[in-house]
Amino acid sequence: MKKDICAYTYEQLQAEIQAMGEQKFRAKQIYEWLHVRLAEDFSEMTNLSRELRARLAEAYEILPVVLLEKRESRLDGTCKCLFRLWDGNVVESVWMRYSYGNSVCISSQAGCRMGCRFCASGIGGLERSLSPSEMLGQVYRLQRIMGERVSNVVVMGTGEPLDNYGNLLTFLHILTGEHGLHISQRSVTVSTCGIVPRIYDLAGEHLQITLAISLHGATQEKRKELMPVANAYGLEDLLSACDAYFAETGRRITFEYSLIRGVNDTEDDARELIRILGPRNCHLNLIPVNAVKEYNLKQPDRKNAQNFKNKLEKYGINVTLRREMGADIDGACGQLRRSYVQTRIEEAEI
Repeated sequence: MKKDICAYTYEQLQAEIQAMGEQKFRAKQIYEWLHVRLAEDFSEMTNLSRELRARLAEAYEILPVVLLEKRESRLDGTCKCLFRLWDGNVVESVWMRYSYGNSVCISSQAGCRMGCRFCASGIGGLERSLSPSEMLGQVYRLQRIMGERVSNVVVMGTGEPLDNYGNLLTFLHILTGEHGLHISQRSVTVSTCGIVPRIYDLAGEHLQITLAISLHGATQEKRKELMPVANAYGLEDLLSACDAYFAETGRRITFEYSLIRGVNDTEDDARELIRILGPRNCHLNLIPVNAVKEYNLKQPDRKNAQNFKNKLEKYGINVTLRREMGADIDGACGQLRRSYVQTRIEEAEI
């Protein structure tokens, strides 16, 4: 079985190439082809001998991340892509243009087992976790498709990144390493629904990434209604882990909060958010929930969402109300993948 060459860190690739009897500088050339020039085939590596290219092709592979579908919003230029992996699994990624640069949101798993009550990603459960190269491949393919450089990467698509912890770490080191795209760690965000032990592990890595916590409820009871993970890790334990992360890294936490009409946008919810977040150096990102047909949840109108934000700001909470992007192209996490998978199931039943 061939080895996944894009999953090697720079140091690991050096060891591999030297074990082949090649000089160390060849590893630097190959790594540059893979992670800077974004080569998709060994034949592109024209500064290597034909013999070496043939030996690489015999022992290694560059796993394909193949574009199946591309949707571009006419509202804001957001581009959503559906990719097929080597085994037929599909994942989705999003390209977003901001004034500060281009941001991509990638998936860390095919499917998800967290089962959050408002998210399309978990419908159908988890197929498998992605390798580091498959996470990188989404970034690289989007950059090639759009013809522009990526400046920010968000691991907030389908899947729970901390449920794929080892591969996530390798991905982060390759993405931000000086020999690859060398994206600043401060320009990378990793989102988690709150796997407490892994938050402590990530704190110990002393990375400078932003950690985003999917909060969505200001009390343990409300979180349990919306997020099954809360049955394993209580809110107070989660907040303690966030405090430890801030203490270890100096990086403030971002809390993500999907606003759901009549569920978590009440006066009591605002009061509880002020209580738990007021003493903390953090940022709160309010996200009007995206409609998913399998769930009967609705977002508050813009005026009520703004009023909720104003209440929090009045008590010193650092808060933003996210601008909805890609609304006309199934912009919410998991929607495009879910639509594709459901269509394949229906076709198979005919």
